[in-house]
Amino acid sequence: MRIGTIDVDKGILLAPMEDVTDLPFRLICRRYGADIVYTEFISSDGLVRDARRSMEKLRLAEEERPVAIQIFGGDEDVMVEAAQRAEAAGPDFVDINFGCWVKNVVVRNAGAALLKDPVQMQKLTRSIVDAVKKPVTVKTRLGWSRDAIVIVEVAKMLEDAGAAALTVHCRTRDMGHDGDADWTWIPKIKRAVDIPVIVNGDVKTPEDVKRAFDETGADAVMIGRAAIGHPFLFAHAKEYMATGTYTPVQARERISTCLEHLRLELAYKSPRRAIHEFRKHYGGYLKGLPNNSLCRQDVVRYETYEQVSERMLAFADEMQAIEELSA
Repeated sequence: MRIGTIDVDKGILLAPMEDVTDLPFRLICRRYGADIVYTEFISSDGLVRDARRSMEKLRLAEEERPVAIQIFGGDEDVMVEAAQRAEAAGPDFVDINFGCWVKNVVVRNAGAALLKDPVQMQKLTRSIVDAVKKPVTVKTRLGWSRDAIVIVEVAKMLEDAGAAALTVHCRTRDMGHDGDADWTWIPKIKRAVDIPVIVNGDVKTPEDVKRAFDETGADAVMIGRAAIGHPFLFAHAKEYMATGTYTPVQARERISTCLEHLRLELAYKSPRRAIHEFRKHYGGYLKGLPNNSLCRQDVVRYETYEQVSERMLAFADEMQAIEELSA
């Protein structure tokens, strides 16, 4: 798959996720093998107004490349200016979010709302493509609702507008995260367009990654929520595709990676904000470990890195003792 100067073979990508894919998380996922990472989606209105939190999301690091900045919005002029500001931050490409299903986005005629007006979606894409030098890609869904699936025609229109690649979350807007993602649409889209097509939705395990490639013929696979607290999934998927198996990560590596991730957050944000916002990650890093609930209950109450580190390392010792007994 080629997007501008970026060329990856059977790429496994980190999906843009609000309040998740900040710079520290992207760095961790890149270290574990994510081929391309995406920022959180950024409000075009916020960028144009120089809103602090929106501008903060433009911060990139050389070691996370390839990286895309994703923007969303419904006003053409604002989106064009936002795309230019995003481009100035130095990403490898700019991605447009035409897939967000949440109410406070769609009521602003942004995100998946554009699926009700494919002509406007095409027009907006073309305007952004014409306004920036970097490649422009699009992420969207199958359609506004299950009885209005328009993705094949939309894909053709987006290719005609100059989109360099298309990511499809294989659910409709009305499904949100409910129901099963329908990957059968990916081969139909592939037959309709020549640009790279990336499959997203229900990719949760290394086996899912391989199955997604095998069943859909997609150019790349994008992983979203399954990577939260489990960045090892990218490395596991690559090992599984190469060998048919993968080596589970041991408890100590999970905990040491969790602490490294928290240290990166502390380097990027104020201590209080970093500690509080990181709490959503503990469940993923500790998931499946024996008696992890007590450790998790403790660390989500702590206010300093030292407290978290001491408790987590003690838990790692407990887990190592259990592993040695069962060996």
